[in-house]
Amino acid sequence: MRSTFRFLPALRSTFSSEFAPSTRAALVLSAQSRAHSNLIQFQQGCTSGSIFSKRTSPTTSISRSRASHLCSITSTASLLSTLVSAQVQADTSKQQQRQQQQQQAQRRTMSASGDPQEIDATLEPLGFQQLFDDDSSTYTYLIWDPSTKDAILIDPVDIQADRDVQAIQAIPSLNLKYGINTHAHADHITGTGILKTKLPGLQSIISKASGAKADVHVEHGDTIQFGTRHIAVRATPGHTGGCVSFVTDDRRMVFTGDALLIQGCGRTDFQGGSASTLYDSVHTQLLNALPLQTLVYPAHDYKARTSSTIEAERTTNPRLTKTKDEFVEIMANLKLSYPKKIDVAVPANMRCGVPDVEE
Repeated sequence: MRSTFRFLPALRSTFSSEFAPSTRAALVLSAQSRAHSNLIQFQQGCTSGSIFSKRTSPTTSISRSRASHLCSITSTASLLSTLVSAQVQADTSKQQQRQQQQQQAQRRTMSASGDPQEIDATLEPLGFQQLFDDDSSTYTYLIWDPSTKDAILIDPVDIQADRDVQAIQAIPSLNLKYGINTHAHADHITGTGILKTKLPGLQSIISKASGAKADVHVEHGDTIQFGTRHIAVRATPGHTGGCVSFVTDDRRMVFTGDALLIQGCGRTDFQGGSASTLYDSVHTQLLNALPLQTLVYPAHDYKARTSSTIEAERTTNPRLTKTKDEFVEIMANLKLSYPKKIDVAVPANMRCGVPDVEE
């Protein structure tokens, strides 16, 4: 009869919080197996009377009412086993919920640090206007916080300064805080110097690694705040040593300068360029680090294309889908002509587009 109850301590132990759900499950399976076996044996004994002592009469060994009571106890023990099994299932469910919550928290953390995640649809889309300079095929981007009307201007061109001012003034209450350059361009002079004379309070921004003058220098990991919104700075050197890209806080857009172009990339044969560095930076900071749906807005396009996506460039860019060695070889054999404006544009851009007073 004692063997009938040997499984009870094991059943009780499954309630102990010190056991993980997997351990509890193993205990329950063991207890249930022993309970089932003992229950069958005991019930058979109750029915046949073999549970009574063969050496004594039933009245001196155990009464039949007592035997019936013991059968009831074993049935209760079996029920207890079932209840414990249900408890284990509940514990397992709770553990799965905790794991899901941890994964969601991890995704939120990764999202905040800029790792591949979905676009943040909880944020209102930023105000956006794309402008184009035909002479240098340069895109300039006007972006603003729709709630505060604070704005930034990315990659302005000197000869388009009046156009940019008109675009800003056409939007009621828009306040341009920063004129920003993705790098020191070689094909045009930045418009930040001229715009600062037309829009009091405007500050210029460029990367510290560029070596160019500006009111504010930024580095990888910095954010540029305008109103309640911001863009994140990502170092993407390779076209030049000081190239950066800007990712909007909702990850809907990335402004890549000359590092990543539509179905191409910037050249790497001057201004401290490096094909190997460009390949690494574009892949680690853009193609493999942003949502596939993120819109790519480059500083130039020569075929009237206005934007691309991370997914399109990651899967179909004819240069950047190659291996690193193949990419380096392609870039080394482009045989591009010397930029026409480089001797004028680069020195001017190192001064934030301000004319050299000695000239």
